[in-house]
Amino acid sequence: MRAFTCHYTGKASQEGAVTPVIFLDYLGVALFAATGALAASRKQLDIIGFLFLAAVTGIGGGTARDLILGVPVFWVAQHTYIVVCAVTACLVYFLAHLIESRYRLLLWLDAVALAAFSVFGAYKGLAVTGSAVVAVIMGIFTGTLGGILRDVLAGEPSVLLRQEIYVAAALAGAGTFVAISLAGGLPGLAAAGGFAVTLAVRSGALHFGWTLPSYKSRPGRAPDGPARR
Repeated sequence: MRAFTCHYTGKASQEGAVTPVIFLDYLGVALFAATGALAASRKQLDIIGFLFLAAVTGIGGGTARDLILGVPVFWVAQHTYIVVCAVTACLVYFLAHLIESRYRLLLWLDAVALAAFSVFGAYKGLAVTGSAVVAVIMGIFTGTLGGILRDVLAGEPSVLLRQEIYVAAALAGAGTFVAISLAGGLPGLAAAGGFAVTLAVRSGALHFGWTLPSYKSRPGRAPDGPARR
C-alpha cells in the first residue's frame, strides 16, 4: 500500500527506492509511448504527431483507470510520466528509419507493455478498492486501452480485432497477480508472476497464432408460423 500511495501523490522520490511494481508502471509508459511513436512513423507524421500519439498511448489506459477509481490521475500528480513519453517520442522520431519491420516491433513492444500495465493496473485497483474483481478489470483496462486508442487514432489494424489472444492475456496476468497477492505472496513475486504470464500468453499468440474459439454464425431459424391455439 505504501508504494501505491507514493505513486499517485507524486512523492516516490521522498519515500525511497522504486519498487518492482512501480518500475513496471514506468516501463509500460515508455514502451507504450514507443509503440505510439512507431505508429506515427508508419504514417510519416511530424514531431508533434509523434509526441501526441506517444502520450496518448503511454498514458491513455492509466488515465481511464484513475478516473474510474476516483484517484488523482497519475501523470497530473507526477509529471515524470509526460517527460518519459516525450523523450521516447523524440528518440523514435530520430531512430525509426533504422528499423526494417516497424509494425512487427510495435506488436512485440506492445506485448511487453501489456504485461507491465496489466500488473500495475491490477495492483492499483487492489490497493484502492481491495476487490479482486475490480483489480482484474483495472489490469485489463490499463493494459489494453492505450493500444486501442493508438490504433484508432493512427488508422492501424486494431490489436483488439486481431484473431490472436490480446485481452485474454491481460486477464490472465492480472488474475495471476491478484491470486498471488491475496495468497500472501510478496509484491515482487506477484508482479513477476503476473508479468510472466501475460507476456507468455501474448508471445505465444504472436509467435504461434494462439486464439480463443471465435463465434461462428449459424443459419437463422425459420420465421414463426401462424400461432397455434
